Amino acid sequence: MIWLLLSISCSVLIFIVFKQFKRFEVDNLQAILINYFIAFSIGQWQNGGFKNPLAVAEQDWFASVVLLGFLFITLFRLMAWVSQNYGMATVSVAVKMAVIIPVSFGVLYFGESLGAVKLIGIILALIAVYMTTWQPRKMKGSKVAYWFPILLFIGSGFLDAFLKYNEAEIVAKADQAWFASSIFGMAALFGIILILHQRLILKKPFQGKAILGGIALGIPNYGSIYFLLRALGMENLESSSIFALNNVGIVFLSAILGYFFFKEKLSQLNMVGIGLAIVSIILIALAL
Repeated sequence: MIWLLLSISCSVLIFIVFKQFKRFEVDNLQAILINYFIAFSIGQWQNGGFKNPLAVAEQDWFASVVLLGFLFITLFRLMAWVSQNYGMATVSVAVKMAVIIPVSFGVLYFGESLGAVKLIGIILALIAVYMTTWQPRKMKGSKVAYWFPILLFIGSGFLDAFLKYNEAEIVAKADQAWFASSIFGMAALFGIILILHQRLILKKPFQGKAILGGIALGIPNYGSIYFLLRALGMENLESSSIFALNNVGIVFLSAILGYFFFKEKLSQLNMVGIGLAIVSIILIALAL
C-alpha cells in the first residue's frame, strides 16, 4: 500500500507545481521539457547507469514507449492549462474520472473480481469525483471547458490501462525503471520538437527559471509513474482496485489542498463529494 500512497502524493505534487508555474510566470512547455529530462535521468540512475539509447529500440516495449511518450507530453500540457485556469480540483475530474477505463480493462481483460462491495465503492468513487470537481461558474460559456476534459478523460484512461497492460504482459519487473525512464526520454524528444517550433518560428526566448520549474516537476512526475508501476506489480492488489484508490485519493487530496492552501472555493456539492470519496475508499479497501 505504501507504493500507492507515494504515487498519490507525487501526483498531487504535480498539480501544486503547475499552480506555482502560473504564479511565477514559468513557461509551461519549457518547464515540461526540462521535467522529462530530469525524470529520464532519475530513471537511468535508478537503473544503475545510462544505457545505450539504441538498446531501447530493441526491446519488445519500444512501440509502447513511443506511444506513451507522445501521450505524456500532450496530456501534460493539457493538464497544466486546465490546472492553472480552472483549479486543482477541476483538473482532477478531467484526469481521474478516467479511472473507469483502466478499471473496466482490468475486469474484462485480466478477469479481475468485481464483487458487490467493490462495485459500489467504484461507482461511489466516480460520483465523488464528479461532485468534488463540479464548478459550473468556471466552466460556463467556455468551449474549452467542455472539450479539454473529454480529451483528458479519454487520453488519461487509455494511458493508465496501457501502462497496466505493459506492466503485466510485456515489461519484466527488472526493467520497470528502464521502461519508465524511457517513456520520459521519448516525451522529451517530442518536447524538443515543440520547443524548436516555439524558438525558431515564434521567436520565444528560453527562460532560465524554466529549468528550476522543470526540476521541481520532474521529481514527482517520475515518482508518480514509478510508484504506480510498483503498486500494480503487487500480487495482493488488483489493478481495478489500485486505479480506483489512486484516482479518488488524488481527487480527495487535491480538493483539500486546493481549498486550504490555494483558497479554491468548494460548494456544498463539492464537500458532499469529498465525503463520498472517503466512503468509496473504505469500501474498496474492504473488498481487497
